[in-house]
Parts: sequence; structure tokens; C-alpha cells
Amino acid sequence: MPKQKKIPLRTCVACRGEKPKKEMLRIVKNAAGEIRLDFSGKLPGRGAYICNDEACVKKLRRYKLLHKTFSADVSEEIYARIEEEFLGGK
Repeated sequence: MPKQKKIPLRTCVACRGEKPKKEMLRIVKNAAGEIRLDFSGKLPGRGAYICNDEACVKKLRRYKLLHKTFSADVSEEIYARIEEEFLGGK
């Protein structure tokens, strides 16, 4: 019997739900401190995952969840850009 491949799960920073990594969006903070959406899932840096769901993206901004995740002040324009990238990426 072949060994079943393990599917990596990630936790959404907004709803705290666990889903397979491929079904989620990655937000990355690189060494320069730049924060953006990582559609490829392969950019270097500290990553946080969020459901591929508009409600979770809006919750991210409303509760400023990236402040805690990345232990840094995240400007309102970064949240706006993430929303714009997400809604534009659909």
C-alpha cells in the first residue's frame, strides 16, 4: 500500500480555521519590511495565511491583524493594497 502524502495545513489569521495550504493566500513580510500578497506561496520572508475569502480579507483590515502577526506597525495603505490586490486578483 503506497504511503499517503501529507497535505500541509495552515491557519487563517482572521477566522482561525485550518485549511490546506493551496486553498489559502499568503501574506509575506520580507527582510526589507515590505508586506504584500504572495500568490505563488514561494516568496522569501515571514508568512501569514488568510482564507481565499473576501470576509477574511476585510476582517484582516478591520481588526488590524497583521500588527500582531508580524509584530510591527502596519500602515492603513498596506491593508488597502492587500484588499485591492485580493479583489483585483479574483
